[in-house]
Amino acid sequence: MGVKIAVVGGGSTYTPELVEGFAARTDRLSIDELVLLDPDLARLEPVAGLTQRMLDRVGWSGKLVATTDRSAALDGADFVVIQLRVGGQAARQVDETLPHKFGVLGQETTGPGGLAKALRTVPVVLELAEETERRAAPGAWIIDFTNPVGIVTQALLNSGARALGLCNVAIGLQRRLAAQFGVEPDRVSLEHVGLNHLTWERAVRVDGVDRLPELLDRDPTQLADEVGLPVELVSELRNIPSYYLRYYYCRAEVLAEQLREPSRAEQVMEIERQLLEMYRDPALSEKPVLLEKRGGAFYSEAAAQLIASLHAGTSDVQVVNVRNCGALPDLPDDATVEIPARIDRDGAHPLPLARLAPELRGLVQAVKAYEDLALEAAIKGDRVLVEKALLAHPLVGQHAIAQPLTEALLEANKAYLPRFDR
Repeated sequence: MGVKIAVVGGGSTYTPELVEGFAARTDRLSIDELVLLDPDLARLEPVAGLTQRMLDRVGWSGKLVATTDRSAALDGADFVVIQLRVGGQAARQVDETLPHKFGVLGQETTGPGGLAKALRTVPVVLELAEETERRAAPGAWIIDFTNPVGIVTQALLNSGARALGLCNVAIGLQRRLAAQFGVEPDRVSLEHVGLNHLTWERAVRVDGVDRLPELLDRDPTQLADEVGLPVELVSELRNIPSYYLRYYYCRAEVLAEQLREPSRAEQVMEIERQLLEMYRDPALSEKPVLLEKRGGAFYSEAAAQLIASLHAGTSDVQVVNVRNCGALPDLPDDATVEIPARIDRDGAHPLPLARLAPELRGLVQAVKAYEDLALEAAIKGDRVLVEKALLAHPLVGQHAIAQPLTEALLEANKAYLPRFDR
């Protein structure tokens, strides 16, 4: 029997890639109904049109529905994929630029920008989870791809939702390393440890043999270029940091770059404008090459692979955002971490890991404290907690900045933060 998948934020320009991933896994994931839910018809209609043409081209037999009706979309759904953006790219532009006025770098998933995104997003996602509980099929899964994934997934799990968070960083690196070694991706496994957008690869195993020492000794420059970090730093750490670590390890350089270059939000807005125009072309029946510049490489692979494994119970290992449950000794059991886990019908079972080195541990624990404060602030609508979250974050950490920045963030996002008006 097939399944029903609802995609919340189905008008995203990512959606054609996601659907392509589903269509490639019909052997493990037979989908009867795929619903694209989005309140913005100007986006939803061209995205759904291209999606239908792509599915027709490969002979997909399921039913595609595009709707603005949330209740209908969630009714009977077996999987609910959340890929929404509260406030759209305009809010992202504020996330990436407002912190500059306070001498702090701007980024949509970490630091002050990530905090603002969490404040806007958490209440909306929790409302979705409540309706999913009422309307979806028994045992339905929520798969969150909405940033900041770690905080949003923590909110879902704390609420009792059956949820997992997903990011494309690990699968992207795995695919690139597999190509470098000349092997199939399933022969490469990563010891990926940390929090969402704050991770390191401590091992790169090919057929069970760790090849990371060889990579570091042979050509650390290539690895450093891959993640945008100094080669001497990568060599000293003896691991592969996520490129998001650049915001921490090279803070001054990144801020200088941001001040002289267009924001990523500006770039994405132009790319999305072009993509939606392409999607409206009735002759287009495959995702355009331009979609690669949108970001989110291998998103479709990660999402489709996870849902297929949850459905089929294949017990393969994937990197997900999941409750720690003792796997990473440096964090509480109930903390949401991004680590390898074995996936079956019952969910994700984290694999046990060794402790983090001190230089990793301190940063992870500090950012996790920030995430806990950010989540509590989003739920309670508490201004003091917002300031405490900024004080706890390694990219801020000063009262002279945190206090006025709190007021600026809340004022700029006032339209999306009704809880803070109470």
